[in-house]
Amino acid sequence: MIASFGSYCIDGIQENDAWPICDFVVANEDRLKRFFPQTLSQNLTPTLAKSFVAKKVKQFLINEEFVYLLKEKGSHKLVGIIYLKELDWEIKQGEFAYCIGYQFEEKGLTTKTVRLLSEYAFKTLGLKTLRIIVHESNISSIKVATNNNFTWKETLLKEYTPPGEDTLDMELYELYNEK
Repeated sequence: MIASFGSYCIDGIQENDAWPICDFVVANEDRLKRFFPQTLSQNLTPTLAKSFVAKKVKQFLINEEFVYLLKEKGSHKLVGIIYLKELDWEIKQGEFAYCIGYQFEEKGLTTKTVRLLSEYAFKTLGLKTLRIIVHESNISSIKVATNNNFTWKETLLKEYTPPGEDTLDMELYELYNEK
């Protein structure tokens, strides 16, 4: 386990997480289709999810990309998925991407999870800069960034193209390890 708070725990992805991830993406399909289309498409069936998990566990072990899962302690119900991706070990930088189940939104869980994972990324992984890239319409995600002291840096023009939509400008937020 990476960290815990209240009745929740954060851990790295493991081989036995395929079913919970499949259940999570199917239940949250509408929430994921715009900004997490690959996570969605790669986990729509248990077979796809098993392949996804195997790949992500391998990437985790070689420090290529980290997928963390927020779960309820007692039931082990999957509450959210947090990526630490776009890792650049030379400049010690990574980018967070996160999604939370619809029934858990507006409870501060993503904010707390990103706070704990930021501390972990700085202290344990040795990263110096963390980034969050978010669309201006995603007010909840902007709150996660600002509530964790990420600072707006710039608008990234034509940064992301959602499935079936025009390319969108995205907002870049950064947090620096002050130590």
